[in-house]
Amino acid sequence: MQYSDQLLKEVLKRTKVIAVVGVSTNPVRPSYYVARYLSLRGYRVIGVNPGAAGQMLFGQKIVAGLAEINAPVDMVDIFRKPDAVPAIVDEALEVLPDLRTIWMQIGVEHAEAAAKAEARGITVIQNRCPKIEYQRLFGELRMGGFSTGIISSKL
Repeated sequence: MQYSDQLLKEVLKRTKVIAVVGVSTNPVRPSYYVARYLSLRGYRVIGVNPGAAGQMLFGQKIVAGLAEINAPVDMVDIFRKPDAVPAIVDEALEVLPDLRTIWMQIGVEHAEAAAKAEARGITVIQNRCPKIEYQRLFGELRMGGFSTGIISSKL
């Protein structure tokens, strides 16, 4: 899937609350450090994981399912295998009226679920990581020696 930098940047700028489905409380798991990074960048991150429900993570209580979230959610970030995506998308469309974006992590794609969400006016990003895209688009990867292709006066 090809997404313009403009679209990715717009999504990251307009998003305030992210539900991370499949979040882990284990600091070495990608779903943990992506959620941590996003919370450090000012996003409210609500973890969704039935096995960790009730635990606190980045100042928010982890919930078992999207239906338990009592806040307007802008984005659902999916850290689950592709076969789990349709049920997650169905639940998100049913219980999150303010939803604007469904983001599937690297290695996660589901054409039918994406089409269903897009038909409802939801922006869908597949096979990408919001942490990586944020770092790339807002010039943070440069510090690690990577060229982002973005010219900046930051040192």
